[in-house]
Formats: sequence, C-alpha cells, structure tokens
Amino acid sequence: MFKRSLDAAIGTALLGAAILLTGCGWQQIPQSKNNVEATTAEVTNQYKRRADLIPNLVQVVKGYATHEQETLTAVTEARAKASAITIDPSKVTPAQLQEFQAAQGQLSQALGKLMVVTERYPELKANENFRDLQAQLEGSENRITVARQRHIEAIKDFNNLITVPPTSWTNSLLYHFEKMPQWALTETEQKAVEAAPKVEF
Repeated sequence: MFKRSLDAAIGTALLGAAILLTGCGWQQIPQSKNNVEATTAEVTNQYKRRADLIPNLVQVVKGYATHEQETLTAVTEARAKASAITIDPSKVTPAQLQEFQAAQGQLSQALGKLMVVTERYPELKANENFRDLQAQLEGSENRITVARQRHIEAIKDFNNLITVPPTSWTNSLLYHFEKMPQWALTETEQKAVEAAPKVEF
C-alpha cells in the first residue's frame, strides 16, 4: 500500500515537473534554436541562388556592353568574394555574420551599378535572355528579403526565450545559450538599397 502511494506520488511529481519544464522553455528553447539554424540556412541558400545567376548575367551583358569591363570585373570579383564566405548556421559568430553580410552587401552594390550600366544599351534590354535573367535576379532579391525577415524574427524569438523569464531560468539551468547576433543591414547594403535602380522594360 505504502509502495503504491509512493509510486503514485513520484509519478505525479514527475508529471508535474514535465508540465512545468514544458511551459518554461524546456522544449521551446532548443526548438527555437533549430528554427534559427534553419532560417540561416535558407538565407544563405537564397544568396547562393542569386550568385548562381550572376555568371550568365555577366556573359549576356558582356556581349553588348564591351566598354563596361570595369563594372563587369567588379561584379565578378564581388561574387567570388561573397561565394567564398560560408557560415555554419549552428556555430555562427557575430564576426562571421558581419563578414558574410559585408560581402553580400558589396555584391548587391556591384549588381546595382551593373543594372545602371545596362540602361545605356537598349538592344541589351531588348534581349530575351537578359530580360529572363533580370526577372530571375529580381525574384532572388525578393526571396532574400523574405528569408532575411524570417531569420530576423527567428533570432528575436530565440533571444527572447533565453533572456526573458521564466524561460530564461530554464536556459540558465539547462542550456546556457548566449544571445544570437541579429541580422542587420550593413552600411554597404543600406547604400545599395537606397541606390537600387528602377529598371523598366
């Protein structure tokens, strides 16, 4: 009888502890961290998609804008630099994120200059391949914006879980996660956004 009562008490205590821990971030914190890693991977995937379009775009432009070698070289070099920097979503540091963002911002700026140059070549703008690549590039930029917004929200949610009670207590006791660096526009990216050309067909 006593053993049955003791087992019931232990079972009730374990159930209560599980409910308490579930409500205090026991599962939410690691799930939120996994979500941040997934959104980081999505952002880098969208940047890679953009980078993969650039060689074809440069080739098409080169066929029409032979006097724009400096701009084409700048785009090619910026793409190479941006593609060389990779980040591990599970181990990204603020310094790595800043370096990655800076390289992507420089590529955005170089692409902006290339689009301005293409305005001088009506026959290029009429080229079907160019128009198709331009549309794909624009689609990539939109996907990057959406992916980054999701990533920013995921980081905010994770940082709230590990810094705001009661879930922060669970983090202090069990996980010891640090706040993740937030994605922000670098100065280069901000200039690229402000100077983004309006391309009309």
